[in-house]
Amino acid sequence: MNSPLIQLLVLAGIAIFLILRLKNVLGSRDGFEKPQLPKLEPNSQIKPELEVIEGGPDLDIIDHVPEDSKAAQALTSMKRIETSFDVTDFLQGARGAYEMIVMGFEQGNLSEIQPLLSEDIYESFVNGVAAREDQGLKIEAVFIGVSETKLLDATFNKATNEAELTIRFAAELNLTVWDQEGNIVEGGPTKVKKQKDTWSFVRIMGADNPNWLLVSTDA
Repeated sequence: MNSPLIQLLVLAGIAIFLILRLKNVLGSRDGFEKPQLPKLEPNSQIKPELEVIEGGPDLDIIDHVPEDSKAAQALTSMKRIETSFDVTDFLQGARGAYEMIVMGFEQGNLSEIQPLLSEDIYESFVNGVAAREDQGLKIEAVFIGVSETKLLDATFNKATNEAELTIRFAAELNLTVWDQEGNIVEGGPTKVKKQKDTWSFVRIMGADNPNWLLVSTDA
């Protein structure tokens, strides 16, 4: 075997060896390949798809009014002035105040509820009770319960820090009214009276007095 042929065989062997090595290192490119993820710059981070955002919507507010409403903005301003203010807690307190005020008026015990009433509302209640007494009416009332307490509106005066919240109540009570002769002129011992009221409460946020005053009783 002459020298040129031997050199050709050696070169062919080397070529086959290199092809096999490259195939093992690079692998096959048949079929679909996943795209490579972009390289991150130093100190960069991949953010998860669902990210907890600090300072997001206040659930205590948007559970009761639309997020982008003026009422929501007013409630936010109230919380900035008085960080302990909680809308849900307020509505629970308003529910209790509603029962107390309704029963105080029906039973004529205005002194007990006067701290919760504005001067105008208190005077109107006094006149209402006096009118009943002048007619000789006797009233017996039993509060059954509140079926709805809904925040309808909220406003806030940034100049005075005065907050006003308007709430709709739906309630049931047993009311019996007798005249001077003892005749039932309204309701009855077994009758349930359903009533709806829209009340507005006012308070200066940040003030020492924690009481909200009833300033409107539009039905």
